[in-house]
Amino acid sequence: MFIKILEYVRIAGVGLAFYLGYNAGYAGETYDPSAQLHLMIPLTIFFISGLSGLEGLFFGEDAARAKGYEVGSNYQLQSAIALLSYAFIAIGVWALNWGIKAELTIFFTFLFFFFFSAVNHSIQAIRHRNFKFANVNRPFLVLMLMAGFYLPISEALKLLF
Repeated sequence: MFIKILEYVRIAGVGLAFYLGYNAGYAGETYDPSAQLHLMIPLTIFFISGLSGLEGLFFGEDAARAKGYEVGSNYQLQSAIALLSYAFIAIGVWALNWGIKAELTIFFTFLFFFFFSAVNHSIQAIRHRNFKFANVNRPFLVLMLMAGFYLPISEALKLLF
């Protein structure tokens, strides 16, 4: 049950990141995609990677069972550590104010991982008939995440290049 609650907290947290980000992007007289992404990126990565990493580190057995995966895999521990590293780096980049290029770099790295994670969850659902909540929703949530970030990232890239 706790694992399912974490899944909903992740989704709600990303919703909060979008709300705060879009408010920041449209706060001035002109649209500022950098201000929008400055909030959206670290919050999104924290809520997805940070919480997933903590889940894997501290509740790994419950999380594996909830997703229909093997319990006690060393790969699960490595994945949790990798997810936490995304979160720590995103928060560090934000706190040190390294700018939009660094923020986009960590975001694209994070998105690359989660895109292929969604592919893996899709394979689990289709090929192995593992219709657990995470396997079914992950592909759709990643596509929604990509769609929601499309405008601010495309506008930020126009300003950079």
